[in-house]
Amino acid sequence: MRDTSSTMTTPTGNQQEELTTILLVEDEQDLLELLKYNLNREGFNTITAMTGEEGLKQVRSTSPDLILLDLMLPAMDGLEVCRTLKSREHTANIPVIMLTARGEESDIVRGLEMGADDYITKPFSPRILMARIRAVLRRAEAELLNNQSGSTMSSGGIHIDPDRHEVIANGEAIDMTATEFKLLSLIMSKPGRVFTRQQIIETIHEGFAAVTDRSVDVQVVALRRKLKDAGRNIETVRGVGYRFKE
Repeated sequence: MRDTSSTMTTPTGNQQEELTTILLVEDEQDLLELLKYNLNREGFNTITAMTGEEGLKQVRSTSPDLILLDLMLPAMDGLEVCRTLKSREHTANIPVIMLTARGEESDIVRGLEMGADDYITKPFSPRILMARIRAVLRRAEAELLNNQSGSTMSSGGIHIDPDRHEVIANGEAIDMTATEFKLLSLIMSKPGRVFTRQQIIETIHEGFAAVTDRSVDVQVVALRRKLKDAGRNIETVRGVGYRFKE
């Protein structure tokens, strides 16, 4: 029986939190288990499927943050799965990385033309795979922030106007730095979702090595202080990161 669980234990070992979820669509059982092991070890939630049809069902029921998609699948192949995902409005923005033994230039071009965000050939280095996954997730988060330009957000007494670079908290205008504005926009973009400190570093600071987990904590403290009572909406998930209260 295939394990389709999407929950894993946080680094504290005592609680479970919603982290970045990756759907693995791969018909080789051994490789599927290897991918799942490496992703879970790196702190990702994993959901698995062994056919294209099952993968599409998992997308409908779980809305993963990224999909690792094998090209050579029985019945519906990876290209068709990718084309289907990118043609539907509610799944078009989910990043897709194609993982396959077919490394010819024509195959890569076809995959990218179908809307794949990256293309990795087998055999592969787990470290390189993780780096590519994080790069694609980082680009997706950055694109999300860019798409928010011109779109206001309001939640928990906080109102953000990206075009005016304006934040109103409980009726009071709040003066913010560019970094604080990006941080607040990021966590407010998906209320209830946990953003790890590393995700915040990679998205807000573009992975700048001098920015540490402690730096993120200090920035969050400063942000809460400026937001006053509304700052309570920024919740700490112990051992993981931060989220905006739903």
